Amino acid sequence: MPTTLRDEAAIAGIGQTPYSKNSGVSELALACQAVRGAIADAGIEPREVDGLVTFLMDSSDEVEVARSVGLGDLSLLSRVAYGGGAAVPIVQQAAMAVATGVCRHVVVYRALNGRSGQRMGQGVSGDIITSDLIHWSWYMPFGMLTPASWVAMAATRYMHEYGDCADALAQVAVVTRNHAQNNPAAAFYGKPLSLEEYYNSRWICEPLRLFDCCQETDGGCALLITSPERARDLQQRPAVIRGVSQASFDGQEQMTSFYRPDMHRLPEMERAGETAYAQSGLGPADMDAAILYDAFTPEVLMQLEAFGFCGPGEGADFVRDGALAAGGRLPTNTHGGLLSEAYIHGVNGVAEAVRLIRGVSHNQPERCEHVLVSSGVGVPTGALILGRDNG
Repeated sequence: MPTTLRDEAAIAGIGQTPYSKNSGVSELALACQAVRGAIADAGIEPREVDGLVTFLMDSSDEVEVARSVGLGDLSLLSRVAYGGGAAVPIVQQAAMAVATGVCRHVVVYRALNGRSGQRMGQGVSGDIITSDLIHWSWYMPFGMLTPASWVAMAATRYMHEYGDCADALAQVAVVTRNHAQNNPAAAFYGKPLSLEEYYNSRWICEPLRLFDCCQETDGGCALLITSPERARDLQQRPAVIRGVSQASFDGQEQMTSFYRPDMHRLPEMERAGETAYAQSGLGPADMDAAILYDAFTPEVLMQLEAFGFCGPGEGADFVRDGALAAGGRLPTNTHGGLLSEAYIHGVNGVAEAVRLIRGVSHNQPERCEHVLVSSGVGVPTGALILGRDNG
């Protein structure tokens, strides 16, 4: 029985639907299309899949997906909570199942009509009844009803501590949009963003402008996970899991952790990164690219610091130096990210990390042996390190 997940599982298949503002189909149809795509990309038969993992908030039941796609007997049906925070942990659960012999082939997926259906950006409303309302009720009387307003609070504190970094936020938005120009699957493909357009866009919740906020998207994405040994016999170059983690911190809330000692830090990200680095035996300097959960541009700066790519308060300068560009020190969100490709709760970011390891990204760096991927920010989260197969 393995004592670590390093090199015990690999991502061998990617499936995704078109990304749009109105899919015209059900979320179940999107899930099935993505799952079928991941299975076909790996080159196995649907009945060889014996595990499914998805998000707690995904509306497509695993048994419905299994029946619709034609899967066989299942040994694992599992879900992970906390929205985008589940993007990496669903991979972790699949990897654990493969490493321990519970399953041979696990598909993880997320599908949502996030634009034409329930929109995450609308935040707290009367049709959301969860235990989170207990702490959200303290903020709602002051108009803090949406994710943008919650992140704006943390971003304002960050700027109070480290100085105005509006220009760095602009660069995050523009560089990410530049990456989308080479990605035909991106919603903003063929729609470049200039600094002038960025600064002329309307305020959403100061200091966040329109282009500091991610999209709301209809679509689905899925990944097939198996052992590295089995993956070597399949169609695609394996993206081997070097390290994978899930993390929370003492007293965590859901995107409104305003009681943490330092509101401008991401301690759950720091913990996730430490665990993934320790598993992999690697560190920040070994990462050739990063896929950072960019629901909002300030979160990119904070994550660069949390994962050790720069020191506290140095995220803005790291960005100003051009590090995130395709030819920079750390090409980041090479697919266009949640900002400019699609918002599939971060699973599409994991798919891009796999493409980077395969060497087929539309913005492929010259060297890419290891990629770090993060889950949602401000919630229980995770970190994933993928590497090329050395077997």
